[in-house]
Amino acid sequence: MKTTAVPEIAGAYLFEPTPYADERGFFCRTFDADVVRSVGLDPDAFVQDSLSRSVRGVLRGLHLRSGAGEAKLVRCSYGRIFDVVVDLRPDAPTYRNVASFELSGDTQVTLYIPAGCAHGFQALTEIADTSYRIDRPHDPAEDVTIAFDDPELAIPWPLPVTSMSQRDREAPRLAEALKQRES
Repeated sequence: MKTTAVPEIAGAYLFEPTPYADERGFFCRTFDADVVRSVGLDPDAFVQDSLSRSVRGVLRGLHLRSGAGEAKLVRCSYGRIFDVVVDLRPDAPTYRNVASFELSGDTQVTLYIPAGCAHGFQALTEIADTSYRIDRPHDPAEDVTIAFDDPELAIPWPLPVTSMSQRDREAPRLAEALKQRES
């Protein structure tokens, strides 16, 4: 498994597995505690796994957690997604940087997102399954949502949005969301 630091987001990593393909399909390891540990992360810190299924054009995010935040491992296990990370850690050298990736079930690349970063994605295929592994139990009272179309962020979403949650549709702009996160 190859590990690559994400230059736009300090402390973010891509974990690229080595798929073994044959006439049956492929097999690959999608999580390896030793590899995670090799970049200074605690593999035992992850306490919950979740899965979302989205259809083409669905947009989820931008989400983050108030308080201590939430670190996560994100992987598209089936289909393809356009994945976005926004660094909202005031003390980080990459504060307010935006990074985007195409994650795919064909490659099974996992993205590590440090606590304090906002995250969102858009499904690029008719079905896209996205797996999350997070380092704290989810507490809805700590949820913070940022407008996906905030001009300050200027995220180049690749498709028209076909569907999103009401919470995401009504999300405040970045400046207001940051005030909410601090309270």
